[in-house]
Amino acid sequence: MAKKIVSIGMLLAADEVDHVALATKASLLDWDIIIFRPDIRDFMSRDHEMSFFQGKPCLGDHKSFALKEASAHWRREIKEAVEIGKTVIVHLCKPEEIFVQTGKKEFSGTGRNQKTTNIVEPFSNYKTLPTSAKWTASQGREIVFRPEYRELLSSYWDRFGAFSTYEVTFAEAEKNACLLTQHGGKAVGLHLVSATGVGGSLLLLPDMEFNADHFFDAETDQDDDDYEPFTDEARKFAASYLTEVVALDRALRQSAERSVEPEWARDQRYVFAEEERVQKELLFAEEALERAQKEKDNLKAELAEAGHLRGLLFETGKPLETMILKALRALGFEAENFQDDANEFDAVFFSAEGRLLGEAEGKDNKAINITKLRQLTMNIEEDFGRDEVTLRAKGVLFGNAYRLTAPADRDAPFTEKCITSATAQSIALVHTPDLFAVTRHVIESGDADFAKQCREVLVSSVGMVSFPPVPEAADEIEQNELAEAAPA
Repeated sequence: MAKKIVSIGMLLAADEVDHVALATKASLLDWDIIIFRPDIRDFMSRDHEMSFFQGKPCLGDHKSFALKEASAHWRREIKEAVEIGKTVIVHLCKPEEIFVQTGKKEFSGTGRNQKTTNIVEPFSNYKTLPTSAKWTASQGREIVFRPEYRELLSSYWDRFGAFSTYEVTFAEAEKNACLLTQHGGKAVGLHLVSATGVGGSLLLLPDMEFNADHFFDAETDQDDDDYEPFTDEARKFAASYLTEVVALDRALRQSAERSVEPEWARDQRYVFAEEERVQKELLFAEEALERAQKEKDNLKAELAEAGHLRGLLFETGKPLETMILKALRALGFEAENFQDDANEFDAVFFSAEGRLLGEAEGKDNKAINITKLRQLTMNIEEDFGRDEVTLRAKGVLFGNAYRLTAPADRDAPFTEKCITSATAQSIALVHTPDLFAVTRHVIESGDADFAKQCREVLVSSVGMVSFPPVPEAADEIEQNELAEAAPA
């Protein structure tokens, strides 16, 4: 039966290989051979909040969490795959040494002089690997076999040794080393085997150029029905590489073969006291792991709730309505969705400043037009016609236009016709990213006076709503003062 192969963090021009992105949470139980490349550059390139700390990239909160979660997932999956007898081949690409957020903050000063400092910690792409071997970034090509591994690796190395480059060396890894630097004898490749004795192997090898420019056909029209992204050279490379990978898997299994322990050999008469001790410790560890997993699940739910209002930036439909209601409550309104046998309104909200009725609309790649405004006007009339309503509601249209584009890059959220009509009908127009900004400030600062100003603006505005400017945080003020004081 053909081996089922998956590659993670890299592409191969081979139809028989499944490809999985590093950011996913796929299980490795479905495949026999796993090829892994810990390339985390996608996490860095897509992080708009990335800054620099001590000269190294520092990810924002969201990408820090996503990267740490993905790394923990792959450490666990690779370890388990090896333990149940699978072959995992890792190509040690260039180490990316970065900083990530810990989620902890330090506060100094008081009042307007209070400064908030985010606590960060060092991180690297090698955190995706289930090995504690200490490494040092060091690049080179002069590599030799450790004598015991010549037979195992000779075929692979004859074919790909000339294309291989080591990016790290390992300290104190002599017993696990399979490839060494030609001069100095430092380990640049490791072979770790399953502790369960079932034939699983983790083989860490030097890197190769898997994404060479000549592997991709830039001339082919992507809209062509016969579009083929890879060149013939890429397919020949992949076929040759996979032949060697399958041969490595076979050789590793043969070298690890041993008799399977029969059931009777596990009888209490043959069990060592040390086994019983370790078994008890393993049970305690599994219970601790279960508790930790529950705590992690609770924290993930708490994290999702903490960032819930970010949906004001990108949601549409019912989810957007839910975010708007939550934001209005944070600003001090009593706000609910209303529905009876005859009517359904997205938001009815009120405070001491007034009573309002809102409709919400999200658009993927265009501005909010007059259509939803007509619906809002009709809803205001139907609401006022209810027996229990004695005060005509002020209309508010909440629009999340161009929701798939970053807020700073969006065009005007409402069409000119929509603004003109809203102004004529004394209706307020709210761009939900603006609502997000003021709501976040109120939630994080507890600024009741600012919340009251926002309510007053909503009640009194006609046409486009301009909320009061969000006060600068103390640490931002300090940075601006330092920048102004710096010599030109």
